[in-house]
Amino acid sequence: MSEPAQPPRLSLPRLFVRFLRFGLVAWGGPAAQIAMLRQELVERERWVDEDRFRRSLAVYQALPGPEAHELCCWFGMLARGRLGSIAAGLGFMLPGFLLMLAASWTYLHFGVRNAIAAAAFVAVQAAVLGLMIRAMVRICGAFANTSLLAATALTAAVAELLLVPFWIPLLIGGAAAALAATARRALAAPLLVVGIVIVLFIGSHASLPSSIESVGRTLTVAPPNSGELLLTGLAGGLFSFGGAYTAIPVVHDIAVGPRGWMTEAQFLDGLAIGGVLPAPLVIFGTFVGFLGGNFVGAILVTIGIFLPAFGFTLLGHELFERLVDSPRIHAFLDGVAASFAGLVAATTLVLLARVIGLAWNDGVSLARPTSLAIVVVSAAILFLVKSRWTMPAVLAAAAIFGAATQLGSA
Repeated sequence: MSEPAQPPRLSLPRLFVRFLRFGLVAWGGPAAQIAMLRQELVERERWVDEDRFRRSLAVYQALPGPEAHELCCWFGMLARGRLGSIAAGLGFMLPGFLLMLAASWTYLHFGVRNAIAAAAFVAVQAAVLGLMIRAMVRICGAFANTSLLAATALTAAVAELLLVPFWIPLLIGGAAAALAATARRALAAPLLVVGIVIVLFIGSHASLPSSIESVGRTLTVAPPNSGELLLTGLAGGLFSFGGAYTAIPVVHDIAVGPRGWMTEAQFLDGLAIGGVLPAPLVIFGTFVGFLGGNFVGAILVTIGIFLPAFGFTLLGHELFERLVDSPRIHAFLDGVAASFAGLVAATTLVLLARVIGLAWNDGVSLARPTSLAIVVVSAAILFLVKSRWTMPAVLAAAAIFGAATQLGSA
């Protein structure tokens, strides 16, 4: 008879170093990171049994935040309580955070000052859109078989395209899905219809751009203050239901454009850098913060975006496990997650149009067909090749291709 699964007795420094090692090799996005934790800590070292791991993963998939980081905090809690949770979480995120800090400083001071570097970044932006398309298909596919959740996702996508504040479709979708799980399920569809009317009404009073051509990397605006930077990160962390990719539209809506402090190109560059680092994808928030407030800004956004992931475990995993098991709360979270799927889809399409230079002032025109080709090829590779190295390899190959193309035309 095999011994029951349990975590080993580790001191806090050893626990920190154990998860620091995970953070140093955490390439490939959330799926690869979760698979690595499962293989090492469940199958090989038997910290917990498979059934308990799956239940915990289901909890963190329902809650906002990067699941891999939350699982590290959970494993740390099992080993050494709340201090262990903090040690494990910090160990896992620290390598990516320090690398992103260094990359952000380098980008801001040297990144795109010559034609070769600029061409490389343009190509990598297109590859990032291939990554986002793969994520969009996977996230939206989870809700395609349920008519109410599919309609919820579509409503959120339309709201995003019409510049409606992102929290409005989240509340509508969550409330409709929660009603559908009760005896009053007949009211769910009418509520969603009312929500669609509200979205269209608000959207009709927003000014839509006639062109969505790509913008440059300079934007003269008043820098955000410390509170705005912290709240930006906190919004990204609290509203990232369904995985780290859902933080993208939230942070994008706050930080990009005339109301923010970044351009579309800079935002995409941040996603590209985050995609090649061993870290949860939400580490792009460090880049966003750096461009808004240098090192202090980077730290504030990082604290905000990771704080919920620490908090859910520190407040009590069992509490959230019970809440997620509640049919109404689970249904509400499903509705919110479906709304976020729509936001991700809409944001992906808008960024795609800007990367390929799509405009419709005098008929539809495409300014960068090469970027479109990179998007298609990158998405195809990411769909077909299942490896933790696929994402960084695709982004690196795009950068080399962009630089080589510029050298060839010089």
